[in-house]
Amino acid sequence: MSRVGKNPVAIPAGVQVAIVDRVLSAKGKLGELTLPLSDVVETTIEDGKVLVQPKGESKQARAMWGTTRALVNTMVKGVSEGFSKRLEINGVGYKAAVSGQTVTLSLGYSHDVIYQVPEGIKVVAEKPTLLVVSGANKQRVGQVAAEIRSYRGPEPYKGKGIKYESEVILRKEGKKK
Repeated sequence: MSRVGKNPVAIPAGVQVAIVDRVLSAKGKLGELTLPLSDVVETTIEDGKVLVQPKGESKQARAMWGTTRALVNTMVKGVSEGFSKRLEINGVGYKAAVSGQTVTLSLGYSHDVIYQVPEGIKVVAEKPTLLVVSGANKQRVGQVAAEIRSYRGPEPYKGKGIKYESEVILRKEGKKK
């Protein structure tokens, strides 16, 4: 029995959730997200809550029960509060600049790295060495942050590169004479 799936998803004020043709849509102040629903779970809206129930006792139905509930909860939270990831840039001369939907990264290469931010995601440079990636879709926020980080991941000797703010880099000892 799913411990996650049996909990209803509360719909906060300012968020509208609707189910039309096996597609759940959530609309709030930060945008609108949609989720195609699986055939093995039954999703209903009652008393300001979204309820998810499996249609049978199959393994697939039980797996999708908790998954669907978690995805619905993430959508509702995303359109009401949003998600964000913070990236720190460490290294001499390493910096980032944001202009419109373009992020320009100076990461010690012979050229600047230019990253086009996808629609629905907002990137802000709070400092030249701190980027904040935010948006309503948790998966896309994480994907954009991972793509930016992949241009120069942190290295273990000096810690230079792009890392998540909460990430801990295991440092290695350098060469000895």
